Amino acid sequence: HGTTRAPSLAMSPPPSDGPKPNFVSNLAASAFASCFAEACTIPLDTAKVRLQLQGAAAAGTTPRYRGMLGTIATVAREEGAGALWKGITPGLHRQILFGGLRIGLYDPVKNFYVGKDHVGDVPLHLKIAAGMTTGALGICVASPTDLVKVRLQAEGRLPAGAARRYPSAVAAYGIIAKQEGIAALWTGLTPNVARSAVINAAELASYDQVKEVLMGSFGMEDGVPLHLISGLGAGFVAVCVGSPVDVVKSRIMGDSAGVYKGFIDCVVKTASKDGVGAFYKGFVPNFGRLGSWNVVMFLTLEQTKKAMRENGLM
Repeated sequence: HGTTRAPSLAMSPPPSDGPKPNFVSNLAASAFASCFAEACTIPLDTAKVRLQLQGAAAAGTTPRYRGMLGTIATVAREEGAGALWKGITPGLHRQILFGGLRIGLYDPVKNFYVGKDHVGDVPLHLKIAAGMTTGALGICVASPTDLVKVRLQAEGRLPAGAARRYPSAVAAYGIIAKQEGIAALWTGLTPNVARSAVINAAELASYDQVKEVLMGSFGMEDGVPLHLISGLGAGFVAVCVGSPVDVVKSRIMGDSAGVYKGFIDCVVKTASKDGVGAFYKGFVPNFGRLGSWNVVMFLTLEQTKKAMRENGLM
């Protein structure tokens, strides 16, 4: 039967009588692309976390970190360039689990939502629903890796000579579980599920949508320039939507002193103390991070899938 299906993240789907994209290959390609993007952009992420955790500087004092590149330079100067990649191990753990699940499951979930008899483009609200579903599912599995990553990145802010709590990422899981209980590894799960569902839907659905419009209305072909523009668009939408949730998430996870009672409490305290602008604090570094992350990830994903298909692995 010759029904046409919407172009999707899996790019042009195989003809309906051909092989279905292998579920495991899909997860593997997604995990690999996510890890590669993580390794390329984690210095931007470290800078972003430092900027977000730096509260409003007291009057008359200059803030320690200024701007994205300034923060990267300060961290490299004070702690050595390696400090910028602090948190890469849990970052990669997170991308294997979270990246693999949220991106690898997106197409199957989207196809499940439209039903197998659907012809033509998938409506935007179903793309958003699929993105929210896989983002929430993925993070429920991967949340501890996120917590460890934020703790390790925040630890670099300790004064020189202060004892480090976590010798390594792998040790950190055990230390947190022992000292704070196993459930503590899922601290901040609510803001994290909210953020992941929202950002994942913003990223994947907008990538899908931008790509569909550029191919359909502007006749662009399925190649690197298309993936580049779509990836940037996805990053921009994701930051606009996700920035407030992200700021709250960083504050709750970095808060070992127990200042915030929960998600809503953190929103209220942040708004009243630092003003509404605080929710878009670090917008530029956030876009620098998510924009570049998305471009690298989607380019890698499309090329990996292409290579896998050419070699009969998909």
